Amino acid sequence: MHWLRWIIIALALFEGGWFAFDGSRALIVGDYVTPSSGRFAGQLGPWSKIVSAVGIEPRSTLMKAIHLILGATWLVVIACFALGYSWAWMGMLICAAAGLWYLPWGTVLSLVQIVLLVIPSVRGGG
Repeated sequence: MHWLRWIIIALALFEGGWFAFDGSRALIVGDYVTPSSGRFAGQLGPWSKIVSAVGIEPRSTLMKAIHLILGATWLVVIACFALGYSWAWMGMLICAAAGLWYLPWGTVLSLVQIVLLVIPSVRGGG
């Protein structure tokens, strides 16, 4: 497997895994992981302003479920990408695009994945 694919897999595991973890934790415990002290204690990241702007309450069950569903879907797609399923390249691209709203780190990680995914040797499965 091309080494760039391994980088994409690692980045996607980090991001998709975080979505799955934080979404499931929020559904079970009642809230996302937030800083416990300091200036930003208890506050959500900049992503919360984006979802609020489109009419979704960041701490709603809907948003927690979106985190979990995106994360779980991404983890399945990562496994299929690693196993070489032909459709998984597009799935990875869709998942990375779906993570762009998660400012700041999700946006950066998703952009890097998108750039790497469109490299011909990665796209072709090399």
